[in-house]
Amino acid sequence: MRILVTRPAEDGAEIARLLADMGHEALLAPLLTVRIFDGPKLTLDGIQAVLATSANGVRALAARSDARDVPLFAVGPQTAEAAARAGFIRIRNAGGDAAALAEAVPAWADPKKGPLLHAAGEESSGKLAEALAAKGFQVLRETLYRVDAAAHLPDAAVGALRENSVQAALFFSPRSAGIFAERARQAGLSTAGLLAVCISAKTADALHGLSFSEIKVAAAPNQAAVLACL
Repeated sequence: MRILVTRPAEDGAEIARLLADMGHEALLAPLLTVRIFDGPKLTLDGIQAVLATSANGVRALAARSDARDVPLFAVGPQTAEAAARAGFIRIRNAGGDAAALAEAVPAWADPKKGPLLHAAGEESSGKLAEALAAKGFQVLRETLYRVDAAAHLPDAAVGALRENSVQAALFFSPRSAGIFAERARQAGLSTAGLLAVCISAKTADALHGLSFSEIKVAAAPNQAAVLACL
């Protein structure tokens, strides 16, 4: 199959390699661009552990801190893999979403042993910090990056959709799915012959207003489960 990949460029390139291994062809159509903020170095002194809710947070933290021995609690496997590639050596993987991470942290950390640092994006909600505060943890937020929406679909993606030369599209967040839906409507594109594969039910809901040949929701909120739907 030829598959539309809507992730930011760095993540999309990784998925393209995985799809090629599966015998598929990727058409990269980044709908989000990650902007890592400049700033002074972070020492992480006194921080019990880092909370990483995305691979982008890991990359942004690695750009601002030389510390690699602080425990890092990753939301899922892709984030954990990004942490390993960045050189972090004490990684735990919650294997799910932010709710799963909030449930896992009490088994990995002690509220009495210092604050946790959330390596956050500008658009990140405070729900993780709220959930952990209810369990007695202090969570410090460091906003390290933002994610900007694409103004339009890439020309190659528009052409492929008009020519019906793609058979599926992958969506990894409600935000990216919503952006796709809006941009597709603006361009007058039909998705009726397209299989949509979504990382979560909320992501599928964000595609409302578009018709697909089928919408599949991954069994777990991670990249491997999304690819397994193919």
